[in-house]
Amino acid sequence: MKYKNDIDRNIFRGYDIRGVYPSQIDGDTAYTIGLGFGSYIKSIGKTTCIVGHDNRISSDELYKALIEGIKSTGIDIISLGLCTTPMYYYACIKLKVYSGIMVTASHNPKDDNGFKFAFDESGNCKGQEIQDFLEYILKGEFSSGEGKVTNYNIEPDYIELFKSNLNFGPRRVKVVLDPANGTTSVIMKKLYELFPIDIVSINDTSDGTFPNHHPDPCVEANLDELKKKVVEVGADIGLSFDGDGDRMGMVSATGEFIPTDKFMIIVVRDIINKVSKQEFLADVKCSKSLSDEIEKLGGKCITYRTGNSYTKAKVRDADLPFGGELSGHVYFRDRWPGFDSGLYAGLRMLEILSNTNKSVSDLLSGINEYYSTEELKFATSDDKKFAIIDKIGEYATSKGYNYLDIDGVKVIFPDGFALVRASNTGPNVTARFEATTKERLNELQDEFIGLIETLNK
Repeated sequence: MKYKNDIDRNIFRGYDIRGVYPSQIDGDTAYTIGLGFGSYIKSIGKTTCIVGHDNRISSDELYKALIEGIKSTGIDIISLGLCTTPMYYYACIKLKVYSGIMVTASHNPKDDNGFKFAFDESGNCKGQEIQDFLEYILKGEFSSGEGKVTNYNIEPDYIELFKSNLNFGPRRVKVVLDPANGTTSVIMKKLYELFPIDIVSINDTSDGTFPNHHPDPCVEANLDELKKKVVEVGADIGLSFDGDGDRMGMVSATGEFIPTDKFMIIVVRDIINKVSKQEFLADVKCSKSLSDEIEKLGGKCITYRTGNSYTKAKVRDADLPFGGELSGHVYFRDRWPGFDSGLYAGLRMLEILSNTNKSVSDLLSGINEYYSTEELKFATSDDKKFAIIDKIGEYATSKGYNYLDIDGVKVIFPDGFALVRASNTGPNVTARFEATTKERLNELQDEFIGLIETLNK
């Protein structure tokens, strides 16, 4: 392994380091990141870090190179090996070691890989911290030493955490589980079989090529097989998880896709009278139906920027009992340590069902309904995407529109919204639209998609 002084700047993104293997990220890249990470945490007084990796084909190679880099700076390493990202998060909490790196590209395509990392107790690095870390690496001024590597199996501790956190009722719920051949495949059945649930599983063999479908459970097209299986076997619900296990997607007994913001409504309805602080976080992409419901129940909705590094930190720092974002990251802090776990989110949903005779659809009765699009992606370049957002903001200003700019541009109308953002995980501009009627939804899409396409030429 050798230091890579021409490391690709574009892999240093808004929430983590992420790119294509091996053209953007290879063994030398991982080694170099290890050199920088070990040196940096040593400079702030840390002596030990935790590392883990997901089941992508390239993860084992990158993991070993990363460890070599960190070890050569004199930092000791607690090696988790193959694990989900939530298992890595819990290891940091359980062992009280908050410096660490998880080798994963989350829900990205199979040829991608990357690194989620934290220097200290403040949590995953984000935004300017990541850009500053890039500059630190490029200086090439690394510490030297000989750290030691200790293997640690977090699985028993993680299973115990689940056992102490859930209270199932008298109803036995039937669920179809789809881990999408991702990393949750290695622990999903062990966890779910602890509880009084009837389980049917599909795509449950760990395979980092994700042969059956893309491992993003919050894109409805990826859940077609799950929908069919739920209806076929007469299940009460279907749950799917992403590549590294920190997100969950859901379908109802009739095979209807349930977006995360609607899942959040079910959770808020369940816990609002059980928590002392009735404030909840939602990201800018969430439907107004969520904030409407929180306010109807007497609570307060805090709207915040997208990105799990940001939303998780905000939920913690504002001491909120629950929050989340449309992409599937949710954070329970009522009786859970606050990190995002798709498997735990799924079990909380099953726990709610087990304590009622209602269906998922029944649990959503009476909410304010809006017409919404999925999150739409427009391919561009990393260099161009932010300039497009600046132009969208200028356009909104010129039209006298009311808009939020905490994350991209969210133009708010009396009868809907148009949200345009620069993706922090890839070279895309993303958009989402919502309105009270289909006609108005089409008008908003025509206006802003046309603008995006013009600016992207």
